[in-house]
Amino acid sequence: MPIVRTSGRLPDGRAIHFYDADPASPRRELAPPGPATTPPASQLRWDAWLDEWVVVATHRQRRTARSDVCPLCPSLGEIPGASYEVVVFDNRYPALPAVTGDPGPAGGHCEVVSYTDDHEVALSGLPLSRVETVVTAWADRTAALNERPDVAQVFCFENRGAVVGATLAHPHGQIYAYPFVPARLRRLAEVADARWDAHRECVACVTVGREHEDPSRVVVTGEAWTAFVPYAAHWPYEVRVVPHRHVPDLAAVDPWERADLAHVLRRVLGQFDGLFQRPAAYVLSWIQAAARPARPAAHVYAEIVSPMRSPADRKHPAAGELGAGMYVNEMSPERAAAALRGEGR
Repeated sequence: MPIVRTSGRLPDGRAIHFYDADPASPRRELAPPGPATTPPASQLRWDAWLDEWVVVATHRQRRTARSDVCPLCPSLGEIPGASYEVVVFDNRYPALPAVTGDPGPAGGHCEVVSYTDDHEVALSGLPLSRVETVVTAWADRTAALNERPDVAQVFCFENRGAVVGATLAHPHGQIYAYPFVPARLRRLAEVADARWDAHRECVACVTVGREHEDPSRVVVTGEAWTAFVPYAAHWPYEVRVVPHRHVPDLAAVDPWERADLAHVLRRVLGQFDGLFQRPAAYVLSWIQAAARPARPAAHVYAEIVSPMRSPADRKHPAAGELGAGMYVNEMSPERAAAALRGEGR
């Protein structure tokens, strides 16, 4: 499906990118940008106790919260025009770019991804063609941001629901392009690299093969992607969406694989909504290869985690999880997969 990108600048100088699949979409007439604004800077501080960076971004206390006027609805705030399909634009309240209080990396970039101009339709409720446009936007921005010299890791994600910290109800996600590889992503890459070096095998490829042999944890199987609950899931409802082909990031996914991803992803998110009988709160994270250097073990996948263990009850990480980093999951992954498949409801 051919998708047209139209890029320009907002009046305050921030970049904006429209992604349109419908040939009847209105021609994008962007006003000439005003003077470029310098985004507020965050600060990176090194935590020597945990061997990782922490971002201090005090200006984000002023970011837009839930209100009667939605800044992502067309013509009301951030996005010019009477309608749009998918839009990506520079975040007005970015956690990055950052300067370092300690010697280390500086820079980075933050963007907002609005999935639709319809305030009421979630990603799971969009037409397949629109979900594919969202996937294409993720891939396109991943490729572009990976080229920046101040970017080490591109992280596409969605926080859905106030319970996971979303400040806007409009269906949208974000992209953080970090000037360093965050600690958890670094750890995942190190584990994958070690297995590749020792056995010349990819942990994601091996895992998908095993899930196909024993489908008790499989939630959705597509032609190119499989969604399953991990064998050692940390959360009551946690799903990974993994491509069958060994590819490092979304930018390397073929068009037909993007179409299948749209199908699998929409079904999985719909199953979360069906499970809870309401719009599900979740965090959707894309785990991708770092911008550089190239790592043969890198295999892209999505993680979808809900903090809810029932429609009314939330799992609250306590001392074991927060203090020791040792997760205790009260839900059998096999039972969680069956519930997401709709069995026994």
